[in-house]
Amino acid sequence: MRGLRIGLVGAASLLVLFAPACRARAPQPVTTQRASEPPVDPHAFDHSTSIDNQWLPLQPGTQFVYQGSVHEDHRRLSHRVVFTVTDLTKMINGVRTRVIWDRDYTEGDLVEGELAFFAQDNGGTVWALGEYPEEYEEGKFAGAPDTWIAGLADARAGVAMQGQPQVGTPSYLQGYAPDIDFADRARVYQTGLSDCIPVNCYQNVLVTDEWNPSEPGPHQRKYYAPGVGNIRVGAVGGGEHEGLVLINIVHLSPEGLAEVRDEALKLEERAYLASADLYGHTSPAEHPILAGQSP
Repeated sequence: MRGLRIGLVGAASLLVLFAPACRARAPQPVTTQRASEPPVDPHAFDHSTSIDNQWLPLQPGTQFVYQGSVHEDHRRLSHRVVFTVTDLTKMINGVRTRVIWDRDYTEGDLVEGELAFFAQDNGGTVWALGEYPEEYEEGKFAGAPDTWIAGLADARAGVAMQGQPQVGTPSYLQGYAPDIDFADRARVYQTGLSDCIPVNCYQNVLVTDEWNPSEPGPHQRKYYAPGVGNIRVGAVGGGEHEGLVLINIVHLSPEGLAEVRDEALKLEERAYLASADLYGHTSPAEHPILAGQSP
């Protein structure tokens, strides 16, 4: 399953956040549910970068900081994720998306930096349309093997958050990328919960259950507070798992947002080189005002 990054949330992982839940890849090719769910219609995204879904609002300049732990080699290590909504947009498969910049730290060391792309359709559903997750070893770039972009290499967008999530409704695909054996699914698990975290106490919390159909044992549970988004990530089944909780929400100043934009664009520059076969076929990310678009 993909870890938290919104995400994601994923979270490439979202982070444990908003990206899909399953990180480990199955050895066999993925064909799960592909034909049963229709592709995204680009004409259904009139205001695609204005993401105001109450369970996953992505307002430019908002930064979510998560803290927790992850188990590696039978050791419990500290884990920190910084998930930032930039003011950049990018066209993916005919849909203008909001660009997310995500950083993943283990024991204080940066192990992953990611660009992720989200858009909201006219019905309020938030879609994930791709990820470029860089991996680092001892502070050095080690590749981006889990890159996927909707519309390229047979990859397809998936649902990050439904417009009107309800318990008892069918599960949904979170994305499909056969080249990296990715076809994670999610369902609405619970609604109406109360949860207290370091940031605040929340009511009417929504919980989703996420899994890799090729690896049915481990599941990831993500908790969403209305008007806030992902506040907690946990796991059940399949042995030891990571856990994360929201510890801070930062609203960046214009200067801070400009710095984030610059860092995200630097990451994109590397993406065109490291993933020329996929990312190289996308148009550059843009600042809406500078590009003459509606922000």
